[in-house]
Amino acid sequence: MSRVPLSVLDLVPVSAGSTASEALHNTVDLAREAEAAGYARYWLAEHHLNPGVAGSAPNLVMGAVAAATSSIRVGSAATLVGNVRALQIVEAFGTLVGLHGPRFDLGLGRSGAPAPSTGVRPPAPATAAARSDEVVDGLVVPAPFPFRVAPGSRFALQGELLGRVPGDVERFAGELTTIRAFFAGTFERDGVVLEATPASRPDSAPELWIHGSTGGESARIAGSLGLPYGANYHSSPGTVLDSVRAYREAFRPGVLDAPHVVVSADVVVADTETEATRLARGYGAWVRSIRSGVGAIPYPSPDDAPELSDDLVATVADRLATRFVGTPEHVVERLETLRRVTGADELLVTTITHAHDARVRSYRLLADAWGA
Repeated sequence: MSRVPLSVLDLVPVSAGSTASEALHNTVDLAREAEAAGYARYWLAEHHLNPGVAGSAPNLVMGAVAAATSSIRVGSAATLVGNVRALQIVEAFGTLVGLHGPRFDLGLGRSGAPAPSTGVRPPAPATAAARSDEVVDGLVVPAPFPFRVAPGSRFALQGELLGRVPGDVERFAGELTTIRAFFAGTFERDGVVLEATPASRPDSAPELWIHGSTGGESARIAGSLGLPYGANYHSSPGTVLDSVRAYREAFRPGVLDAPHVVVSADVVVADTETEATRLARGYGAWVRSIRSGVGAIPYPSPDDAPELSDDLVATVADRLATRFVGTPEHVVERLETLRRVTGADELLVTTITHAHDARVRSYRLLADAWGA
């Protein structure tokens, strides 16, 4: 049976008792394994001030991954506009293409400080408002998680350290226009075309993606420009259908003639259901550490994973209910459900376990079953 391509999303997790250096070397090893197993893309996420995540400089890690592989596409999911300016993004990816060839994907995420409060909170997506957990054609779609950045949290601190200012999230569309112009070699100022060496030529341009978690601005911009779009089931399962729907409704032929969506999922695969469940321990505590604002803890071992109280479990219930854990056949069935319900053209798999060998084996088992 023909199936959509599978790709890898790597957060460069640091395991408890290990080091960030080991996590980075594990990423390079996993990239080699993913290429050998037939995965289409190897994407890296950007996270800051997290003791349990070493992927704070994805552009540098992408270079290491590209140097260790030969054919798999390498990219970011996502480079966060708000943390860095358009010119820096263009120069970094132009350098990567110049060194390793044209197999890079530049995924952009709309991130930054919101405009000063006017006392009016923007409405939630219409289909997500006041919604309880539901099952849509076999896919669990939980109520959207009400995320808020608490004053004094690491989320707030990283914004300060990265130089965010109120309202800078609104510059996403302008930065995107600048990025596209530089890669096309058409960026002009005062009647003069300026180059962002080594990026200002068509053969230096990466494949451009927009990533989003809701049916908001990112989805609409990606659709209106005819760009491919990444929707996050793994981190925001409650809004994934709104996100994909908004993108498709906004789509106009541009870079692409038809919509193209990749949807992410959290996955752990093992030979038996019992072993997969054991490997998945610690995930609730890890997600809780991120959502609490203290930053991701080093990923716990199955034997040392802390038990969460019922109150704390409730704060991560949406993520626990939507992680695909089990045998290869069971996980393939759930991924096919995700593909069918979202209409995904590709699927993006992120797997985190304490032991690196278990993570590698999970990806191998899944690739074998997906292609069987």
